[in-house]
Amino acid sequence: MFFLHELERTITLHPSFFGPRTKEYLTTRLLEDVEGTCSGQYYIICVLDAFSISEGRVVPGSGVAEYTIQYRAVVWRPFKGETVDAIVTSVNRMGVFADVGALPVFVSNHLIPPDIKWDPNATPPQYTDNGDQVIEKGTHLRIKLIGTRSDVGSMFAIGSVKEDFLGTL
Repeated sequence: MFFLHELERTITLHPSFFGPRTKEYLTTRLLEDVEGTCSGQYYIICVLDAFSISEGRVVPGSGVAEYTIQYRAVVWRPFKGETVDAIVTSVNRMGVFADVGALPVFVSNHLIPPDIKWDPNATPPQYTDNGDQVIEKGTHLRIKLIGTRSDVGSMFAIGSVKEDFLGTL
């Protein structure tokens, strides 16, 4: 689910960047540093604006200045039970790996409907019901998230396609 968060970040700036365009450089650096990153709880999709940039504080002994920037960002946090669209990146006997944007999702073969079977002889290897449903690399899937796991700078999820209206698109 997408949210609008007010966040804060401290950026250090070398003295060679001091001048009339310091605030412009700080905003550009903020965008480069945080857009597309994962905090462990959510993904920062887009920085909308930097609404407060503090006065620089010179760090003793080094000459660099620290600026604290408060900004608004659109973030995405996946929740247990959320239905998402994914693209399959890998298929093996154990299940399917897919990406929902930057979030990797694993769908175990136990969470795939029983009529869709593993076919190792196909090229490329795939899950298929010998009809219109084929799950192979590049297939678009609708997945229900069963659970998420957070690490310091990354997230991972387990998904299912075993319910109604889930599976290939």
